[in-house]
Amino acid sequence: MTDKRVVAIVQARMASTRLPGKVLADIGGVPMLARTMERARQCRRVDAWMVATTLEAGDDAVEALCRARGYGVYRGSLHDVLDRYVKAARQAKAGVIVRLTADCPLLDPELVDQAVQAFLVASPPADLVVNRLPGARTYPIGLDTEVVSLAALERAWREAREPHQREHVLPYLYDPPGRFRVIRLDAERDYGSLRWTVDTPEDLEFVRQVVARLEPRGEFGWRDILALVEADPGLAQINAGVQHKTHRDVG
Repeated sequence: MTDKRVVAIVQARMASTRLPGKVLADIGGVPMLARTMERARQCRRVDAWMVATTLEAGDDAVEALCRARGYGVYRGSLHDVLDRYVKAARQAKAGVIVRLTADCPLLDPELVDQAVQAFLVASPPADLVVNRLPGARTYPIGLDTEVVSLAALERAWREAREPHQREHVLPYLYDPPGRFRVIRLDAERDYGSLRWTVDTPEDLEFVRQVVARLEPRGEFGWRDILALVEADPGLAQINAGVQHKTHRDVG
């Protein structure tokens, strides 16, 4: 393990409340988890990548996909995702962890790299760099990136007691403010009302539409998606009515 070894860990499980099995849902002929991982693997400031799933029998399929595609995989607790992350990070010999989620198949590697770079050059050193916080988001939902030191993650693992702190991994670091040194990155404008993640059938349909329209053109980033949505406002209406979960929701 080295203090600066950066490992992106993508959490994934089949037991979604609103859209069971979503992490392996087909998007343009590719399972969603694979899309998320392949976009993450384009990041230049990341040294290694892995999936953190659960010991539940339903997640045997997640492990099988990882093995077939050559992704590193760790299996741990279903609800104590903080514990899952710490143990996955130790297995990967990480010093810096990039937390990503499998339900964000439109993540942008450049934004991830920006967050990692901000973490690495921060002076004084940061415990956590994020591009969103509860009630303070300027990037679309689905581009979420959190970069945390192993030391800070392990402290949260030792001290956090509330169920939402364990399930959502990082709330102990930013709520209440001041316990850790947190840096938030913002977009040049507020796009925080846009929803590009997958938690419902409507979300899945939105992402499928985006991929079907943009993928034939080649690689695309978040600004290409933004241009598409701005040119066709009806696209964003597909999932505009979905209520986003908060960092205190559990289960």
